[in-house]
Amino acid sequence: MTTTLALLPLLLVLGLLASGRVGALIAGLAGLAATLAVSAALLWPDGGMGAVVRLWLREVPAGGWLAWQVIAIIASGMFFHRCTLAHHPTAGSEAHTATPRRLWSVCFLLAPFAEAVTGFGVGYIIAIAALRRLGLGGVPMLVLGLYSQSLVPWGALATGTTVGATLAGLTPSALGLGSSLLQVPMHVFYLLLYWRFARQAGVPVSAAQKIDDVAWTTLLLALIWLANRHTDVEIAGAAPLAALLALRFWRDERPDLAGLRAALHRNAPYVALTVALCATRLVPPLRDLLRPLWALKPYDNQPAFAPLYAPGFWLISIGLVVLFTARASIGRTVVDTARGAWRSCAVTLAFVVMAELYVGSGMAQQIAEALRSAAGRSAVLSVPLFAGMGGFLTGGGSAGNAMLMPMVTALARAVAVDPAWIAAVQNSVCTNLTMLSPIRVSMGVGLLAHAVSDAELYRRAWPLALPPLLVGVAAIAVLLYAPGS
Repeated sequence: MTTTLALLPLLLVLGLLASGRVGALIAGLAGLAATLAVSAALLWPDGGMGAVVRLWLREVPAGGWLAWQVIAIIASGMFFHRCTLAHHPTAGSEAHTATPRRLWSVCFLLAPFAEAVTGFGVGYIIAIAALRRLGLGGVPMLVLGLYSQSLVPWGALATGTTVGATLAGLTPSALGLGSSLLQVPMHVFYLLLYWRFARQAGVPVSAAQKIDDVAWTTLLLALIWLANRHTDVEIAGAAPLAALLALRFWRDERPDLAGLRAALHRNAPYVALTVALCATRLVPPLRDLLRPLWALKPYDNQPAFAPLYAPGFWLISIGLVVLFTARASIGRTVVDTARGAWRSCAVTLAFVVMAELYVGSGMAQQIAEALRSAAGRSAVLSVPLFAGMGGFLTGGGSAGNAMLMPMVTALARAVAVDPAWIAAVQNSVCTNLTMLSPIRVSMGVGLLAHAVSDAELYRRAWPLALPPLLVGVAAIAVLLYAPGS
């Protein structure tokens, strides 16, 4: 009976999202209300109202504090994106020929970089614009644009990974490192599908170019692994992508001095942001000064918030400089930002507080114990399915991890499987499946003014679900059945 009660909020959220009748915000608020009610029902018989109030007073503020650290990046990332539009609204409007080299750069570097810096589907918008400049259109363009979401564990400066790590009891860098290893086999499948999609889009890739694609993809994944190992997870995706973008631009375009200046001018906000974030995390004197400065840490099991070290400070600061140089309206930009960001912020708050209540009330542990009793150690093979469902339905790593990470890590501990690797599978599969979420698909269809249907895009793009799901199942199977496990 207690397990059924503990499952009810999760099932309610999944049912509401799957119905398509309500959005993530209503589903999140309903799930939070149900979690509050169920936690009270479970605690009341033994501890009475006092125990219920103590739980709520402890876990709701803790969830709010964790959610704030994500919300600060969501809002500042949206603000920064609005500022870049004011900086150069016609940037990159010139047309190019759709060569395989340029196509790989858009799909695997430019669009994922934009998603890493801003997040929440902005990379998809930029990918569509870049693919249009290459002369592509229709469903093939929309499918290739989904590659903007291929490195989403580091999207929006790794907000989803940060939430998942905190709820799993790991450091963000540790979860990022595990996720980066899982990206290697995923990208083997992604590349195979990319060559197929490129051919369907009228840009066939020769054997020699495929070797080039493999080499650059290998370099990209190696740099992301090194960045996660040696620096903060917030820039572990953005910094390698930015470096390779510059190197590819130099190799493929061979710009003269005027072309180089024009490119730097177009991308000045992104260059400044990347330099600022790398400097504050890689230069020891600056890092050691800013990280503890005015840092707030009200909860021992959550990361501190240092206002001058947080990515949001640099997003806002550079955005303000851009607005000033462009002589754009700060008030209008703030209003546009609030209009675009408030829903994502509210969704994050609802799901993260819900997750904190699941952990603090013991509901996550109850579900894990029930799964262990029903299926034994093999129960963890369900983690990729849960993770994929969470990413698909919520369209974001923060909400998906907040909803499911407590349950899957509790399950891992119950069956004596390494919870760090289970957390990495949850994080990787959940975030990568956001590329096929109804939120992303409807965004792409909307960008084409609904000239194609959601169903038509899904018919072409559904194989993109296979890489994360297959890799997730294989990774857990190795944990379960490898000799000595």
